[in-house]
Amino acid sequence: MIKLFVNVDHVATVREARKTYEPDPLEAAIIAEKAGAYGITAHLREDRRHVQDDDIRRLKDHITTPLNLEMAAVEEMVTIAIATKPFQVSIVPENRQEITTEGGLNILEQEGHLIEVGHNLKEMDILFSLFIDPDEDQVIAAKRVKADSIELNTGPYSESSSINATTQHLAQLRKAAMQAHELGLRVFAGHGLTIDNVPAIIRDVPWIEELNIGHHIISRSIFVGMDQSVRDMIDCIKSKMTLNVDKV
Repeated sequence: MIKLFVNVDHVATVREARKTYEPDPLEAAIIAEKAGAYGITAHLREDRRHVQDDDIRRLKDHITTPLNLEMAAVEEMVTIAIATKPFQVSIVPENRQEITTEGGLNILEQEGHLIEVGHNLKEMDILFSLFIDPDEDQVIAAKRVKADSIELNTGPYSESSSINATTQHLAQLRKAAMQAHELGLRVFAGHGLTIDNVPAIIRDVPWIEELNIGHHIISRSIFVGMDQSVRDMIDCIKSKMTLNVDKV
């Protein structure tokens, strides 16, 4: 069963629009857990545009499932991660001008630094993951810097507007997932995933253990509620995995 990590960033986005106390990302996380989510993801950005430091502390103290902390590979965030001790840290690139994460991490430009970051996290028994594009050189570099896992960027796949483009992106994701598995890296995926495009990921990309999904689940929760939105995604994952098993 592919595990679902629910990203609660955009609950904080709504809260920060008014700089008030609601909606609370922790409350959303607890509902997601009760609905069956395997874990919770939160991205603490350097500009604190949505999730705040106190959100991370409260999530770590009160959720009962694993916490995946997304962050940039900078000293401030590493210090926070070591103090908070989440289950896993996922290193992502950040650009202050971007609306959301625009692409995968370029490991090749900072291998020495990422080795140091990974070492510091692993000393605290924190799993070390890297968010990368499905690129052969980046996958190999992830192994070199001793990452425990990679999260494949599904953004370009999710945004593709033609059958040919979708097929090409799925092929790239498949190749990268197989390569990572052969190198001993665990494989996750995320960015822009929805109930409509997750089935093809499950069908065509092997070895994926976890999906990180936030915006779609939070968006649908406005209309159907957080509990139902999470359950619908879990049902989608389960049904497509069952179909794959039946084909074997």
